[in-house]
Amino acid sequence: MIALGSIVLWLVVTFAFRKTILAWLAEPLDGREPVTLSPAEPFLTSFNVALYAALALSLPVIAWQLWAFLAPAFEPRSQTTVVRLVAVATVLLAAGMAFAYWVVLPAAVEFLLEFDSDVYNAQVRAREYYGFAAAMLFVMGLLFELPIFVVGLVRLGVLSAARLRRNRRIGYGICVVAAVLLPGVDFVSMALQALPIVALFELSIWASVFFERRTAREPA
Repeated sequence: MIALGSIVLWLVVTFAFRKTILAWLAEPLDGREPVTLSPAEPFLTSFNVALYAALALSLPVIAWQLWAFLAPAFEPRSQTTVVRLVAVATVLLAAGMAFAYWVVLPAAVEFLLEFDSDVYNAQVRAREYYGFAAAMLFVMGLLFELPIFVVGLVRLGVLSAARLRRNRRIGYGICVVAAVLLPGVDFVSMALQALPIVALFELSIWASVFFERRTAREPA
């Protein structure tokens, strides 16, 4: 109920500022004005964008509530660790969305709209574009949580740094598959999405090694 209440509260705020959010998302269009083709499309498009924004802003509360449910199953030391991981996860979420907004989205939109521009009269439908942009930012923000997810599993004893190193190639393959499944059908956006995901996975491995060694030096 608290998580749902957070989403509803943020939805009221994001819907009130929907025009500002839509203007931010439309900047990569370089002056092109999205078109709507049905009476309900303007409202539904604005509502969906506001909902994506509300979900993103509510993720720290959702993560806190999820951990509050799971915390009794872990030792107090593990509880402290996860609280710190949730705080860092919030920063990584913002970093992932910023990377998608300033790097991936402009490159993808420019490539797609300029492709064979001498043949096509490219017009942008509001529902398709804003859904594409919002989903890309939201999912990219979630994927930037990869180091926190991996390090958290290592700290809780579910994974080990040695196992991650042995299966490094498999991990790279999964990262590439995840980039392909992200919004975006062109190889430019796929490459821009795959590179940081692979780098974050490698960072996760070395962070796991660091935390394992530090834990081994601590007294029981």
